[in-house]
Amino acid sequence: MKYKLEWAYKIKGQEPIYFTSDWITQDLAIITGEEIDKSGKSAQLNFYDEMGQTWNLKEMKKLVTEIEEDPHDVMVYFDGGFNKGTNQAGIGIVIYYRQGKKKYRLRANELIEQMDTNNEAEYAAFHYAVNVLEELGVHHVPCDFKGDSQVVLKQLEGEWPCYEENLNRWLDRIEAKIKALGLKPRYQAIPRNENKEADKLATQALEGKVIHSKMQVL
Repeated sequence: MKYKLEWAYKIKGQEPIYFTSDWITQDLAIITGEEIDKSGKSAQLNFYDEMGQTWNLKEMKKLVTEIEEDPHDVMVYFDGGFNKGTNQAGIGIVIYYRQGKKKYRLRANELIEQMDTNNEAEYAAFHYAVNVLEELGVHHVPCDFKGDSQVVLKQLEGEWPCYEENLNRWLDRIEAKIKALGLKPRYQAIPRNENKEADKLATQALEGKVIHSKMQVL
């Protein structure tokens, strides 16, 4: 989660001057806020998070303690592979996130029957990823979703229309889950070579190799 500071600089005999910072990390936001507070020149100091919430310095410090153990800084890679001959889909996801002071990587895949197209496989992979986020306890935070299916990502953003009825059903389910979890999704289409981990997991699912692992990473 990124934060933005806004404070009023006190000048004797003059109206306060308001300043706003760039979006910065939680730790840097608190350090900066403490320095501003110590200066004694701030008439007002507020923190704003990416979810639109506002905090003062005391509330911000308390918040850090409360959310330390919740998953945050979440980045999701997803991919779906489709076998026309069997109408099967292999879906793969990779989720990076922080919890406490540690960073983790979760890798998972699944084989799904009775798929119609590759786009449906991509939607199924995305839906699977959101369900895993729920299992991890991810909620009310920004989440980055990255994949090489521009069609799916643009339709989720609402920039491209979706005319296929079966894909609209997937779209509705995904949007409902994101809303229920209070997530702020950020979608990014990436080249296939930047999505190798999720792509490999999708291929392995089609080959009958089931994977579900979580490990700490540096």
